[in-house]
Amino acid sequence: MAELKVRTRDVGATALLQRGGQPVVTSHTGGVLNVAHSVSEPGFGPLDLLYASLSACLVLSAKIAASRLGVADKLESVQAHVTGDKAKEGLSRIERFHIAFTITGDIDEATRHAIVEAAETEICTVSNTLQGNPAFTTTLAD
Repeated sequence: MAELKVRTRDVGATALLQRGGQPVVTSHTGGVLNVAHSVSEPGFGPLDLLYASLSACLVLSAKIAASRLGVADKLESVQAHVTGDKAKEGLSRIERFHIAFTITGDIDEATRHAIVEAAETEICTVSNTLQGNPAFTTTLAD
């Protein structure tokens, strides 16, 4: 049986580091971002981008969840603050993410919890990916 690949849009990014330069990430949609390469340098470093991707996905997903729950018109703002703990042993990685949501608007507590739950566990591609175990296919171009 042939493998079916589903792609909703062309997404992806390419990072380039040239000698003496700063890493530059370019998205397939044309976005360009210079990447900070030291913790004292202003800007986004790789972990900042990871946290930023998760937080951005979560707030967009919360908006979708609010719409599904019929309260989008009551939603004033959604904030997701993301940090993490690096593993003390083993491979260099984030072993725990900390996500703090703030949802403002005329929405009751139970519905706010439902929004957060749906955003994190059902809708957000980034959180679903991080909670899973994605396979990597790596090649070395000539």
